[in-house]
Amino acid sequence: MWDALWLNGSLATMNGDGLGAIADGAVAVGNGRVAWVGARSDLRAEPNTLARTVHDLNGAWLTPGLIDCHTHLVHAGDRAREFALRMAGASYEEIARAGGGILSTVTATRAASVDELARLAAPRLAALMAEGVTTVEIKSGYGLTTAAETAMLRAAGQAAETAGIRLRRSFLGAHAVPPEYAERADEYVARICYEMLPLIAEEGLADCVDAFVERIAFTPAQVARVFEAASRFGLPVRLHADQITDQGGAALAAQFGALSADHLEHTSPAGVAAMAGAGTVAVMLPGAFYCLRDTRVPPIAAFREHGVPMAVATDCNPGSSPLFSLLTAMNMACVLFRMTATEVMRGVTCVAARALGLEDDCGRLAPGLVADFAIWRVGDLAELPYRIGFNPLVSTVVAGHPRARPHSAVAGTP
Repeated sequence: MWDALWLNGSLATMNGDGLGAIADGAVAVGNGRVAWVGARSDLRAEPNTLARTVHDLNGAWLTPGLIDCHTHLVHAGDRAREFALRMAGASYEEIARAGGGILSTVTATRAASVDELARLAAPRLAALMAEGVTTVEIKSGYGLTTAAETAMLRAAGQAAETAGIRLRRSFLGAHAVPPEYAERADEYVARICYEMLPLIAEEGLADCVDAFVERIAFTPAQVARVFEAASRFGLPVRLHADQITDQGGAALAAQFGALSADHLEHTSPAGVAAMAGAGTVAVMLPGAFYCLRDTRVPPIAAFREHGVPMAVATDCNPGSSPLFSLLTAMNMACVLFRMTATEVMRGVTCVAARALGLEDDCGRLAPGLVADFAIWRVGDLAELPYRIGFNPLVSTVVAGHPRARPHSAVAGTP
């Protein structure tokens, strides 16, 4: 007998190339995982004889739990003043070179304890969970010392455990060159490779290694050193690539078999082809595009043509994308990047799972996968990216356990 059965609603399984929709579907759960999924008419007996608990969807849509596959949720401080500077005409690059940007958050984050960082991250996580997110990725990258980077990763684990959300942690030590290593970036890269990474790998603090290749960050050669070190510890890699300029980031990510390359506004046709050959996911971050008032859209048509799967994420961070809503990111991806409603739905479920190396664990409704669901009171799933400031979430299911819709707790200075 199954533990639970959901029926009397529509399912978006995300199996195949589209939504994998089943108009009158049913999904069964056992031991926290999907045990069966299909049309209600295919159930072999009366529902109450098949499962200990039967849940009536009352005509709602049931999807896999949403996945935010690129966030910087753990940090201290905010960058509201920099927002004002950008609105007055300063560029992101100008602010960064003047000591603002990432480095201003580094100062605040280094001064915070693990407990304080976890406390600050809690309302940010709550905001995502209130919109059906059941899996989240959180990066380090605002510490840039061994102690501060490990503190960020520990805080991410602490916050996610308290919130009850599935977590993937990315070590982003190669996010910016810390001020104490100004003009000595190679020395800092060596510290990442020979001090930070060994400790983080030994203590199991990260599932992945990330880096930022850009004129204001690290060169392709420096990132390659970090990725080579990651491979020695068996850690997969991801890359912030081609956001401001084409540094060959997409091709670099492909060279190392990266799970994903993210941003990609300036990716070349050769970079797209390389990603296709490597099976690297393109993660679209329209929140940063919007907040930085960028004008160059990622090569969406080329990604489609080459069969590069596209995920969508918030890139929630205090500087370039202070966005706490994955639903809004979905709308932005449609309107600003001209992705289709189906593409963005897949981009926050099955493709996002692939970007995290979790495609065999979550992101679809299929036997054996974790029973993480989101239940929506909508007539058509296109309402999710279509409406702005609209949250039709009824509830979520995490590892087979129903949860009431959480309340977003973002208030004050998150």
